[in-house]
Amino acid sequence: MSEYQYYEFTAVDRPLTTREQGELRALSTRADITATSFVNTYEWGNFKGDPHELMGRYFDAHLYLTNWGTRQLMLRLPKRVLDPATVAGYCPGGSASAWTTGKHVIVHLHREDEDGTDEWDLDGHGLLASIIPARATLAAGDLRLLYLSWLRCAQSLELDDAEPEPPVPPGLGTLDASLTAVAEFLCIDPDLIAAAAAGSAQAADEPTAPQLRSWVAGLPSREKDAILAELITRGDNHLRGRLLRRYRDEHPTDASPTTAARTAGQLLATAADLRAKRERRDAEQRERDRARRERSAAAARQQHLDTLAVDQPAAWQRVDTLIATKKPREYDTAVQLLVDLRDLSERDGSTPLFRQRLAELRATHARKPSLLERLDLVGLDA
Repeated sequence: MSEYQYYEFTAVDRPLTTREQGELRALSTRADITATSFVNTYEWGNFKGDPHELMGRYFDAHLYLTNWGTRQLMLRLPKRVLDPATVAGYCPGGSASAWTTGKHVIVHLHREDEDGTDEWDLDGHGLLASIIPARATLAAGDLRLLYLSWLRCAQSLELDDAEPEPPVPPGLGTLDASLTAVAEFLCIDPDLIAAAAAGSAQAADEPTAPQLRSWVAGLPSREKDAILAELITRGDNHLRGRLLRRYRDEHPTDASPTTAARTAGQLLATAADLRAKRERRDAEQRERDRARRERSAAAARQQHLDTLAVDQPAAWQRVDTLIATKKPREYDTAVQLLVDLRDLSERDGSTPLFRQRLAELRATHARKPSLLERLDLVGLDA
């Protein structure tokens, strides 16, 4: 079976120039290249470019997916909106690392299949689009993506058990769609996220339009002029996020963790405990569902036998009619009807009479080996 490698790069903050698109075309003659994206799938061979270099020169987001378990995600942001020192506290290396290049910081998240299981039913199209909104929330000061990166390292056992967790951002218990897509793409254990969320404060409500209007009205005129000039002259995609971050900094809420700082080992142990409890609950629910299905089936069976008991002679006549056709499908129907009659006789205490009639039927049709074989298979022997 062939390999599957999916590469996707996206430019968010600025489109690619015609010259840059030409440079990318030199790396691949069959890739889909636009002013904002580069997409290619490989079933044989490999991509000739270096994703790290392409992220440094052209793109703001990159996703790589293979059918042997490798998954990579890179996000690039200007250093003026994402402090490299902050990123370093959450990305210790291995599954989560970061570096700076020019005016940007690049976060690199990585997952290898610990079980070595190949995945064949894969399609990378659309995955990066579902993740990219998390980049904007990160630029606006939401550090949950970085904390998920640290959890990925803990899950991959790249951290000492005594390694303390970094500051826990609020809202881990209510991940939005893009952060959920990140967690699913990197295969971060939901139980580990739940364990971490126990130490995360509730996310603060988004400021309302009246609150923002009141805040903006109170800004000095010189600052408002500078904001407008920056919006018009630079077209900064991150201006809104930066202003929202500033608003939150000036209007803090109680977002302190509900628990003391924990270690990687403690979080993994808590996740294991949550997993065991969840699996026990799931097993108990499956058992309840099984018992309910069995009760329902038993009740339906009794109702069917009640209907059959109303006119047993007609049922035996139908058996004879079905067998007379000498058709395999009708034989099957006749045998099932005989099973019903047997069960009815066992319920009502008329087993001897049933066995007598069954013996007569087998004798009458002794030269029908196909029928007799069917009777033997369901225990309707002489």
